[in-house]
Amino acid sequence: MITENSERRVISVIVVNEASVLSRITDLFSGRGYNITSLTVAPIPESKYSRLTIVTSGSVRVIEQITKQLHKLIPVLRVYEHADLVEKEMALLKFPLSENITDISTLCAAYNGRIVNVGENVIIAMVADDPARIENFLRVIKKYNPKEIVRSGAVALER
Repeated sequence: MITENSERRVISVIVVNEASVLSRITDLFSGRGYNITSLTVAPIPESKYSRLTIVTSGSVRVIEQITKQLHKLIPVLRVYEHADLVEKEMALLKFPLSENITDISTLCAAYNGRIVNVGENVIIAMVADDPARIENFLRVIKKYNPKEIVRSGAVALER
């Protein structure tokens, strides 16, 4: 549910790593008509917990409602709505081998990336940067005819 007062928000949720937790969290969003723009889940090393990084849009009131509802879910330990954060996203891109590998490599380097694999018919590149810079990179790199693009979704830590 996006209104004219909607802003992009990043929420981190620490949960017990058990079956159906992700389903309960996504049900909370879909049941209220809220969209998840990006969802990244990974276990927290040396623990029984996982961190979910959720990117969504909403007014201050909507985000408050979402965080309150998340706190009520049993496997949820902590919910952070980030104000001052470091946020990164990764993208992998596959290019035809006929494209200029030097140009692609130079562009990737400008966006904290590099060529990660060269096969018989394809070049695979990786970039990792702020989501807005990834968007810009994807616009710029189009002229090299990427065959496939995969984005990771955002990960974030509060400063």
